[in-house]
Amino acid sequence: MRGSVTAVAAAALLVPLIGAAPSGTHADSGDRLQSAFAAAAAEYHVPSSVLLGVSYLQSRWETHSGAPSVSGGYGPMHLTDARAALADTAPHHSEGSEDPRGDSARPAPPPVAKALKTSEIPARLRTLPKAAELTGLSAERLRSDPAANVAGGAALLAAAQRELGEPLSSDPADWYGAVARFSGADDSATAAAYADDVFEVLRTGQERRTDEGQRVALAARPGLVPDTAQLKGAGLRRAKAAETECPPTVSCEWIPAPYEEFGDGDYGNHDLGNRPKDQKIEYIVVHDTEGAWEGVLNMVQDPTYVSWQYTLRSTDGHIAQHVKAEDVAWHAGNWYVNAKSIGLEHEGFLTRPDSWYTEAMYRSSARLVSYLAKKHGIPLDRQHILGHDTVPGPTTSTIGGMHTDPGPYWDWRHYFELLGRPLVPTAGAKGGLVTIRPDYAANRPEFTGCTTAGEPCAAHGSSAVRLYSGPGESYPLIKDIGLGSNPTKGVNDLSSRVSTGQQFAVAGRDGDWTAIWYLGQKAWFKNPAKTPTAVHAAGDVITPKDGAESVPVYGRAYPETSAYPADVPAQAVSPLPYTLPAGQRYVVGGKVPGEYYYAVTFDEGSHRVVRGKDLYYEIQYGHRVAFVRAADVKVVRSGG
Repeated sequence: MRGSVTAVAAAALLVPLIGAAPSGTHADSGDRLQSAFAAAAAEYHVPSSVLLGVSYLQSRWETHSGAPSVSGGYGPMHLTDARAALADTAPHHSEGSEDPRGDSARPAPPPVAKALKTSEIPARLRTLPKAAELTGLSAERLRSDPAANVAGGAALLAAAQRELGEPLSSDPADWYGAVARFSGADDSATAAAYADDVFEVLRTGQERRTDEGQRVALAARPGLVPDTAQLKGAGLRRAKAAETECPPTVSCEWIPAPYEEFGDGDYGNHDLGNRPKDQKIEYIVVHDTEGAWEGVLNMVQDPTYVSWQYTLRSTDGHIAQHVKAEDVAWHAGNWYVNAKSIGLEHEGFLTRPDSWYTEAMYRSSARLVSYLAKKHGIPLDRQHILGHDTVPGPTTSTIGGMHTDPGPYWDWRHYFELLGRPLVPTAGAKGGLVTIRPDYAANRPEFTGCTTAGEPCAAHGSSAVRLYSGPGESYPLIKDIGLGSNPTKGVNDLSSRVSTGQQFAVAGRDGDWTAIWYLGQKAWFKNPAKTPTAVHAAGDVITPKDGAESVPVYGRAYPETSAYPADVPAQAVSPLPYTLPAGQRYVVGGKVPGEYYYAVTFDEGSHRVVRGKDLYYEIQYGHRVAFVRAADVKVVRSGG
């Protein structure tokens, strides 16, 4: 039952926060959201620090202008509304046109996930209607008014505390169980991981200015120790974590992808392997699901479909593992990358800029990636932590069909901060390289085609930076000859853009503009000194050996023909339509042997790794990475 509304709380709920203050009045209006947290905390007798901590983990105190998250959550408290969450529960994810076990054309099977019925909607997707019942506020107001949204979150926390039989204490340590329940998780491990994250935020403190210009602060409480025993009375199930390969700091359960034989010699949906003993794992590939959690789980459990190692849930960061790290999942659209990578699918949608990812999922993903990177010796950089959009087409014919997720709205800068590898300058102006690093919130390049072809997408923060053929926006966009069409600003057109964290060799400067070597040509991006889009860096680069006019570029690092045994068909070492001209430099990601994982039958006894004498360098060539033969190039230090 809702208590009496104090005058302060009522005033906070009645004042609209979005667009209320004219430019230059932050001193007067920039703390309204902070005041709303204080008012809601007082009204519902929830410690303001707990309310702030929960909101930070859900949204980093952002309002997202009233737009829902990928799981239908609204506002600073991420109150979920099933109507939004049901908008698209059947995913559209597919492997692409490449045969996941080889390199011949094989159409991807159609989606088979069923849409959820209203009666099947889990509790974590129905918190907004419950908040409306508790507060007496309309669902529309809870979605659109940040102060009302905060009040709804406070009411939910207070209700959870009462349901657990706990007092409405002023001590944050007494709210562990309620915070765990607020996650909406139905298993104890996920609820505990969520609550642990909130209390870590409380211990460390946070301060930032939000997307609406609101300054919000949470003072650190380094000695705070919550009463974790409260979770025992929450009545939550135990997740099946026995088979998982996850760090103890996340919640993880085993939902296996089937390894089954079906049809005439066909099987799915992954290959058994013996990694890293037989073949080193070099990459982690970040995907988005293009569908909601329940539908995605239906997909990965279909033996006729494709697979990936992990799926991450948006509402609370819960993880499901489907394929062991030793086995090869079919997820990247490039068999060489599949054989040497681990795939992570994040609940989300590329073409919905306002369908934001929660902080809980970003943190859970970063912890998983940090764990996997340490375990397998994978460098934490953008040439080893790949987006699906940076995986190269293995052959010329596959370039146009390669995927573009997680897209320009994934916050790579924040992600690498969570990975403990913030993107910082590593050299002075003469270092010879740049690391792309725009301010995500302020960087808002124009994109089209999110809802209708050619129509502008909603303005939104982005990790992407646009490239031009000269030092100014009046010049044409850079063209990718592999795609064979004129470049556009389409949200799925990667021709003329780079992404946060990627590194390139500097090719020139002109005022506020910087040129880099990109796809065999000089590409320009705006990089003002006062608000830089990139920071200085230094490192190893490759360039063609002396006397060579250009060298070929490859989408996979396969061995030479002579390396294959008689019973394994040799795979073509076919160059892409790109070249690396003399005088140009590209950043080195690492040196790898030519390898091919032969796995074309259900009987794993025939599987083997073919390894040649040819060596390759992985390079940052365009938006996607690529490979060059070590025999064709020389390595030099940038800036020299």
